[in-house]
Amino acid sequence: MGLFKRNPFGHILFLKRWLIRILGALTHRRFKGFNRLEIEGSEIIKSLPDTNVLFVSNHQTYFADVVAMFHVFNASLSGRDDNIKNIGYLWKPKLNLYFVAARETMQSGLLPKILAYAGSVSIDRTWRAEGKEVNRQVKMSDVSNITKALNDGWVITFPQGTTKPWKPIRRGTAHIIKHNKPIVVPIVIDGFRRSFDKKGIRIKKRGILQSMEIKKPLDIDYENDSVKDIVEKLEYAIEQHPSFLKVIPQEEIQKEEELNKERQWRY
Repeated sequence: MGLFKRNPFGHILFLKRWLIRILGALTHRRFKGFNRLEIEGSEIIKSLPDTNVLFVSNHQTYFADVVAMFHVFNASLSGRDDNIKNIGYLWKPKLNLYFVAARETMQSGLLPKILAYAGSVSIDRTWRAEGKEVNRQVKMSDVSNITKALNDGWVITFPQGTTKPWKPIRRGTAHIIKHNKPIVVPIVIDGFRRSFDKKGIRIKKRGILQSMEIKKPLDIDYENDSVKDIVEKLEYAIEQHPSFLKVIPQEEIQKEEELNKERQWRY
């Protein structure tokens, strides 16, 4: 029976373990070879409980960001401090690690479907579908699936819901925090959009320094903080609050806008 043990979403853990091992081995050089990932704060990972932890991060590519986090989290749990040397940490990966992603993205091809089995909590976006702006009701089944994942382990989410920088935090993330009262760990990443294409599959440029900063858990008053208060805390924590634009050189902002135009033209 142990061979066919399943997680709450019906995924066979034996199969999931091997998917993570294989995908991890195939992607390791993207962060420790072709490019270099600089990690800060990974010691925080080892001090976290096994369940009800929500990681919130800015977003730069569809898949490379979360794959890098799988590497960093498992390396840290295996005793490595701020590095992903020696992929032996993939032999016993954390199987109750999930990430929130748009359902249409995770159903867009064979590779996304494999990644979905490895840990996706797929949801329907309420604001965008098939490249068009929409306005849909939140599906309660999506909310309950995120709760189910938190009850089982750790969940990674990108509360802006887009790879474009400086977009507002989606209020749904704050509602999930108030309802589930998880430990909320902010992560700030950089360099991924310069390294990879928008999907995070094709290597666009080599020799790029990528960075991942894992910050201390947020201080949240689940009973008294309003949704607006939590949204603002998230914006500051993942360095996507509008005030951060004031300290970024104008040429950097212009360069980012040009990159976004280029992505829109390509996709």
